[in-house]
Amino acid sequence: MRTPMEVWNDLKANMRKEWKVAFWTVFLLGLMIHFPVIAGDFPNHDGLASMYFDQNMITSGRWFLTVACGFSSYFSLPWAIGLLSLFFLSIGAAALIEFLEIKNEPGIILICGLLVSFPALASTYAYIFTADGYMFALCLVFLAVTVTKKSDWGFIPGGICLAFSMGTYQSYLSFAILLSMYGCLMVFFSENSLKKKVNGILRYLYMGLIGVGLYYVILQVLLKVQGRELDTYQGINGMTAGGSLPFSEKLWNLYGDFFAFTGNGNVLYNNMISFAAFGVLTIAAFILLMRFVVRRGYFRKWYFYLICLLTILVVPAAFNVILLISPEVTYHLLMRYQWCLLPVLMLAFMLRYGFGQTELSGQFSPLHRRDPQVLKKPSVISNIVLQWGVVLGGFILVFNYGVTDNIAYSNLQKKYEKTYAYCLRLTDRMEQTRGYYTGIPVAMIGVQNKENLPETDITGALTGNMIGMSGDYLIYTDTNYQAFMKHYLGVTINLVPDEEMERIYGTKEYQELKSFPEENSMKVVDGILYIKTE
Repeated sequence: MRTPMEVWNDLKANMRKEWKVAFWTVFLLGLMIHFPVIAGDFPNHDGLASMYFDQNMITSGRWFLTVACGFSSYFSLPWAIGLLSLFFLSIGAAALIEFLEIKNEPGIILICGLLVSFPALASTYAYIFTADGYMFALCLVFLAVTVTKKSDWGFIPGGICLAFSMGTYQSYLSFAILLSMYGCLMVFFSENSLKKKVNGILRYLYMGLIGVGLYYVILQVLLKVQGRELDTYQGINGMTAGGSLPFSEKLWNLYGDFFAFTGNGNVLYNNMISFAAFGVLTIAAFILLMRFVVRRGYFRKWYFYLICLLTILVVPAAFNVILLISPEVTYHLLMRYQWCLLPVLMLAFMLRYGFGQTELSGQFSPLHRRDPQVLKKPSVISNIVLQWGVVLGGFILVFNYGVTDNIAYSNLQKKYEKTYAYCLRLTDRMEQTRGYYTGIPVAMIGVQNKENLPETDITGALTGNMIGMSGDYLIYTDTNYQAFMKHYLGVTINLVPDEEMERIYGTKEYQELKSFPEENSMKVVDGILYIKTE
């Protein structure tokens, strides 16, 4: 039996430098970018009801989420959850770098920077109470494709990892599909033997089949054990049936959504600078791809054009696989984290096959030492220009994403503070209403009258697609008021049942009330406090 120190020394000896760079880039840069939301306590509308939540989401198909979120307890603890989520993402980043076979440090830093700064992660942190579970799921996806690639039988543990990832959050299945597709292309480029090509590609297929099959079997068993059924929310109950839409309409929606979000989603780029940076990466990747194809003579092979056609057709489906499985889903930014793979995989290809592993690490210089005139050659000059374009383009995107995240966090904080001030005024008015007492039944709808409130959100152009971040206030329903006042003001709101509220809403007494904050917006009727906010 080995001692803890022996195990530790073994880990240190076998830990590659690129893994360490990836881990610390994600962890430290993640702390710098996401510190406001991790160190603060600014819930969104869902967070108000999740101050303590056991995350038993089996009716949404997430049978492992309760375990994945259990490490940090089921309390909403932004600092603990934030650190744990970054830890999981950092491990996943190290696995991703190993999968992509990136060796040079600048490339690792850029790829990890894109991963940890992408705005979809900021939207995830708006739902901080579940962020550690989601990052655990993403880590499992990165581990799944890596172990599948590294071993002939790696598809077995890879499939198990994928099943547990889907059991935590199904949307990251797109990561597995896209990375598996890239892995298949790597096999195609790297192996000369047809048998090795076929075996390498089949491993990813086996991993996917095992993962999805195991996920489904465990889900059905646990549903039976708990005596529950899949929920209707987001079309989850139609997941296995594929929904009610015709297949042709699903494809139309899928491709339309992909091109609409990629071209005008205001996330991949949201200003001219980020658009130019993304354009530089795209153009550089295309140039290097063409050079790579010509040098290896793939343009002479008929199957090269078949692969290109299949890739173009399948990529949008891979990004939007959830729309194929559950067409009725409301597809928000939390579920679009896989779009970060567009710049990530472009960079990975350029580093692995375009420039070579050593050039961005500064080891291109021996050519210069042998022959200073080499700098005058057009091929060398164009290569250096492309390298600078890729590095600067990647850096600008990371910086822009980080700034966008913090703009969203700033608005989230302001939403909290405006909601606090609004509810404090509302509470003061309640307590001054004749007949009020603590615990009095309250009849309210909860929708705010925006005409009586100034519009103060100036971030809408940037945060419009960042669910949980945009808008002026956290509250939309009577239960939002109830939760916010309970947890942040220490005020009890005893809401009447929904059936009773439907009756009260149509009464003359309720209809005659003015809308808060106007005078006569509250009144006690038959022992019930009527509050009109809408």
